[in-house]
Amino acid sequence: MSGPEGHAVDPAWPHVVIIGAGFGGLAVAKRLARAPVRVTVVDRNNYHLFVPLLYQVATAALSPADVAEPIRHVLGRFPNIRVVLGEVAQIDTGARRIGLSTGETLSYDRLVVATGSTSSYFGHDEWRSVAPACKSIEEARLIRSRVLGAFEEAERDGAADREALMTFVIVGGGPTGVELAGSVAELARYTLTSDFRRIRPEAAKIILVEAGPRILAAFPDSLADYAERALGRLGVEIMTNMPVETITEEGLTAGGRFIPARTVLWGAGVAPTGAAALLGVKPGPGGRVAVKPDLSVEGLEGVYALGDVAACPDEAGKPLPGLAQVAQQQGDYLGKALRDLLTRGRSAPPFRFHNRGNAAIIGRHAAIFDFGRYRLKGYPAWMLWAIVHVVLLVSFAQRIRVSLQWLWRYLTYRRGARIITTPVVRGSG
Repeated sequence: MSGPEGHAVDPAWPHVVIIGAGFGGLAVAKRLARAPVRVTVVDRNNYHLFVPLLYQVATAALSPADVAEPIRHVLGRFPNIRVVLGEVAQIDTGARRIGLSTGETLSYDRLVVATGSTSSYFGHDEWRSVAPACKSIEEARLIRSRVLGAFEEAERDGAADREALMTFVIVGGGPTGVELAGSVAELARYTLTSDFRRIRPEAAKIILVEAGPRILAAFPDSLADYAERALGRLGVEIMTNMPVETITEEGLTAGGRFIPARTVLWGAGVAPTGAAALLGVKPGPGGRVAVKPDLSVEGLEGVYALGDVAACPDEAGKPLPGLAQVAQQQGDYLGKALRDLLTRGRSAPPFRFHNRGNAAIIGRHAAIFDFGRYRLKGYPAWMLWAIVHVVLLVSFAQRIRVSLQWLWRYLTYRRGARIITTPVVRGSG
């Protein structure tokens, strides 16, 4: 095996283990590529998932391969990087050793925890089976099958609960919920209009339920108001001040009102994975792992955390949000910092986040961008959103595929991934 400048990889080189191959983990690994450092990337999946576009898999706009790229393909050209498929079962920070579910043990000099986040049902995990979230390919395929399957069931002769079958409720008025609602509405209003004979898909009822006083609470009022109007033009009904009380196979109860709906989708909250428990540290704000300004974990030598699992404060002392751009910037910073520390003995200055804008897409020609001092909405924001997301895809082939899919969809209103691959058994995840 060859390393930097063609030399063999030296077993005596410092060993950095990275848990998680999301935006942050991959960024760290790439920064350490071809340095005199041994790197091992551990992930329970063999692919990097582009989560910001996963909702388009759920609504038949893209296929799973469009948003997932094999980790070995991304990192295979770097001889000093090893990829291990497995799930971390335990971490011994004293012995600097991790144990995998496969039985393999890895020793490390530096450990980077970048395991991302999972869906939070706010203590109601029983809702998970009847209201799937969109945080994995499996969940996206399940949502796609349930949405398309609902129209198929409604098309049947004598469908007794046709109105409930053609009612789709999305819980959560943040960017995820807004994007899901807009995409389901476009699927019903444009893509499926000529596919059925006994029902009119464009007559489907799409409801966005939010517990707070308005949708997109993290955005300025002007952008949130624009998004609400854009959703209204797509026929999405928005219900605010409606905290969810129960969710069943028949529908959900929110704000004391029962809404019959055979398809309920969850976009209301996320929580960090159990990194704090694995590391044996007390969880910080929101269950995250508290980190210092250099992203090292409080009280643990040689351990770092970033992305959704890290409680990293901004300049005002507030924890940074769980966004892809935060994880990406933290990964770039930490990879460079570890490279300088392990090869030159130089310490890095504290991490500083540079906000490149917070965005949400509502539908065709409708999106919002918040850059802090500057704001963008409508067609310009929609175009910028598309460009940014294509650029962020990890491979050139993905960028070409997604661009062509979007161009075809834009010209024809058609979605090529309208296939039901997961058996629709309501009430089972």
